[in-house]
Amino acid sequence: MASGLAFCDTCQAVQPPGQADHFARLGLARTFALDGVELERCYMMLQRRLHPDRFATRGGRERELSMQQATSLNDAYETLHSPLRRAKYLLALAGEVASENDTEVLMEALADRETLAEADGDGVSALAEDVALRREACIAALGEAFAGDRLTEAGALTGRLAYLDKLASEARVRRVALAESA
Repeated sequence: MASGLAFCDTCQAVQPPGQADHFARLGLARTFALDGVELERCYMMLQRRLHPDRFATRGGRERELSMQQATSLNDAYETLHSPLRRAKYLLALAGEVASENDTEVLMEALADRETLAEADGDGVSALAEDVALRREACIAALGEAFAGDRLTEAGALTGRLAYLDKLASEARVRRVALAESA
């Protein structure tokens, strides 16, 4: 378990964060297909054990290490909790990057942005639902690509997921703007 990296059970002292990757830090297998409940459980267990408030009466060095551990845990959790950030992180660990120049995605983006710009409230809702479905399909495909060690495909799908996340955000902004102008 990752707690061995963060906390010495023998001497009950906080250890420096070290160079463990986010998966190891949380005691999880390095995979895109994470169990969200397990991620949350591991994070909460380690956070309870290493939270700086637990070390308020300890020496300055141990308080500082506790803060470093808490910061590292938060960063690991935030990265692994987000499918997009998790995919980018896995690609980076493998020395790969997300592909952002996919012609098909660029053409799709032009059509979607035109639809969004012209849409009324119902149209924005319909587009948002469609984007949510495409996003879930993309996440499933990413899981298969990473599981099959198809990193080029995973890079392209990660670029697509980044686009879909941005489009979903733009649809939320458009929905609010339409509601405020009504």
